[in-house]
Amino acid sequence: MHRLPVLIGVLFAGSVVAATPEEVVRQALGPVAPQVKIDAVQESPVPGFYEAIVGGEFVYVSKDGRYMLSGSAFDVANKRDLTQQSRAKVRKAALAKVGPDKRIVFAPKAPAKTLHTVTVFTDIDCPFCRRFHQQIAQYNAKGIAVDYLFYPLSIHPGADKKAAAVWCAKDRVAAFTEAMAGKDPGTATCANPVAETAMLAQTLGIAATPTILGPDGAQIPGQIAMSPDMLAAELDRQAGTAAAK
Repeated sequence: MHRLPVLIGVLFAGSVVAATPEEVVRQALGPVAPQVKIDAVQESPVPGFYEAIVGGEFVYVSKDGRYMLSGSAFDVANKRDLTQQSRAKVRKAALAKVGPDKRIVFAPKAPAKTLHTVTVFTDIDCPFCRRFHQQIAQYNAKGIAVDYLFYPLSIHPGADKKAAAVWCAKDRVAAFTEAMAGKDPGTATCANPVAETAMLAQTLGIAATPTILGPDGAQIPGQIAMSPDMLAAELDRQAGTAAAK
């Protein structure tokens, strides 16, 4: 995947005359990263700019095509990270298209009820992913359902084959838990969504595991997500904030 080089400050990209927002962005990017994939272009919350998703990253291009910014845009007055808000919306929309046939789900069992659902991009050979899953019963007991999507990282050779073997097991849930405990999942193969969900993670700008996304698509910081108590409290807070809007 081509990634846009880090841009410091404002990059002069030359004047651009184009009919559509997509053409403005494409022509502005041309001198810098001509081969990079433009995933989406939309109106920006920053006046006078378009917001574009490029190689999984967000950039901002002035509507005259002259200036391009890379990084997060902040609403200082309201103390909001506008880029993270946009990223969350994109992730929520993308995850809504991922059906249950591509997830491994650990949901609360009666008498517990599902109060919240998080999506976790995970890698069987990731130590922190294993630590997260060691607490799965506690998350479930607090009403948190966990939907796992496989994202085997290239730094863990063979993790993709382990993910496929888990997916192809007769009991995926049991095989997943055993693999997360260090047991060899074997070498079973079948049609599986591992490559697809890994590509989705990259497209969404996710670079590490575990990445925990809340119902709104926003990433929950690891220091919160790794604690069942803190995660439950944060999800309750977010639900209360959303209900108040």
